[in-house]
Amino acid sequence: MQYKEFTNAVRSASVYKTPLYKARLVTTIRDMFDSSTELFAERTAFLVKQQHNQPYKEIKYADFRRDVYALGTAFFALGLKDRKIAVVGENRYEWAITYLAAVYGVGTIVPLDKELPEEELAYLMQRAKISAVVYSDKMRKKFPNLFGETDAYICINMDDDTADVSIQQLIDKGNMLLKQGMDDFVQARPKPEDVNILLFTSGTTGLAKGVMLSHRNIAENLMNMVTLCHITPETRFFSVLPLHHTYECTCGFLCPIYCGASIAYCEGLKYIVKNMQEAQPTYFLAVPLIVESIYRQIWNGIRKKGKEKVIKKAIRVSNFLLKIGIDLRKTIFKEIHANLGGKMFMFVSGAAALDPQIIQGMRAFGFNVIQGYGMTECSPIAAVNRDVYFNDASAGLPPIEVDAKIDQPNEDGIGEILIKGENVMVGYFEDEEATRKTIVDGWLHTGDMGYINEQGFIFITGRLKNVIVTENGKNVYPEEVETYLQRNEFIQECMVYAETDALGNETVISAHIYPDFNAVAKTLGDDYTEDQLKELIGAQIKIVNKQMAPYKKVQQFDIRHDEFIKTTTKKIKRFAN
Repeated sequence: MQYKEFTNAVRSASVYKTPLYKARLVTTIRDMFDSSTELFAERTAFLVKQQHNQPYKEIKYADFRRDVYALGTAFFALGLKDRKIAVVGENRYEWAITYLAAVYGVGTIVPLDKELPEEELAYLMQRAKISAVVYSDKMRKKFPNLFGETDAYICINMDDDTADVSIQQLIDKGNMLLKQGMDDFVQARPKPEDVNILLFTSGTTGLAKGVMLSHRNIAENLMNMVTLCHITPETRFFSVLPLHHTYECTCGFLCPIYCGASIAYCEGLKYIVKNMQEAQPTYFLAVPLIVESIYRQIWNGIRKKGKEKVIKKAIRVSNFLLKIGIDLRKTIFKEIHANLGGKMFMFVSGAAALDPQIIQGMRAFGFNVIQGYGMTECSPIAAVNRDVYFNDASAGLPPIEVDAKIDQPNEDGIGEILIKGENVMVGYFEDEEATRKTIVDGWLHTGDMGYINEQGFIFITGRLKNVIVTENGKNVYPEEVETYLQRNEFIQECMVYAETDALGNETVISAHIYPDFNAVAKTLGDDYTEDQLKELIGAQIKIVNKQMAPYKKVQQFDIRHDEFIKTTTKKIKRFAN
């Protein structure tokens, strides 16, 4: 096996404290797929549910390879060579083979967000100029006008064998063509610089941009990220986040395939605990909202059983033992681990900042939690905390061949974060002007504000567009204030923004608050009035304000009774609420 030599490393390996893990050399997604399916042929690649109440079915790498080869061959037969193929649906095996069959050597894959409204999906498919779309039956029932009879593109159903064209029909046809000697797909050889991935961003502001990624972008990102976190063929990933998002796609799909690990697909957010108990995963890629929810559920369960004092004492004892090199967390908190499958080792949080107190709380129970930083334009990883060396308040360290710097730092060292490396996108689809503004002299302008400490850890303070400048010239980062607010037991979600005071003069820090209504009811009873609710939340905000510098304190707030509109990675859409 040939390993990657990091001859273009921009920093010394000593920065990472312990030796980096080895990375297998790959140059394209095809190269990665072929080598993995050969090296790990008899190992389990996927755990899938064919029906809700049935046990997981295991699919080996050898079967995975045969299905991709067959589907890709059928794509060639349909005339899809060098065309764009969209895929939209739930996280599932058919989504995975569609993606790899398309990028392996057929054309360009266009993953789409299944939560988008019909008009936006139609617009993106038209904008991308797709020639085919692979969709789930749920999507066909939801949008029959998009995924039915049309001359605009070929419609391929993931589920329905009686459909005009279905995935299984194509796999059967591809296998037949392969036996007859059709080897166009097998002989396809994409180059590292080929752009075969088009991802439409689902950011919190602005119109979706089409991010163009090459095989080199993905291959380099995979090799770099696995040097920082130890992933083996025994690792089992739990796939919950939407696959159209580059975080889950690269890190939760392509990365485990690269490492010979297995992937268990979750049936949906409400089945997380049930599916974890069935699949017994070891790795869980999540967003802060999911980690926070799991942490709250653990403590809610403890309180319901009246064991809060006992568990807090157990944590103190466990923490003391850790200091002298004795780790009994999985034994002491055996029941908590059993509820999450019994084998959970690592939660990796991304897409937004996770409160360090939550990280440390989960770690106290024996679950390692790290967070990383990235964006679609970085394929996506720009930084990640190591599994053996981390700073819980940071977004992590840039991989060895990724460079990061701060543009025009202020007196506190805070400025826009810039990223350079082979992971940086080729550009925006049909938007050269936006590409030139975003990538300057090879440096990607992320739009994120932050600083880098002496050890090289990146700290995110907020989005450049969101920064609030007070009357006395102080910069307030809404994300920081939101972290403080959401630590309060009565506040479930919030959004901080700038507003003029009641006289219309001074800029003041304001907040939309979505309370934790269960916690409110426990304190005020079920028949509380709106005035009582506002008084309670106001008192909590005063408590939070004492924990922050005076210029950051929340001076005005309102209460909302419905959750904020969010992206599919559970980030609040600031300008849609």
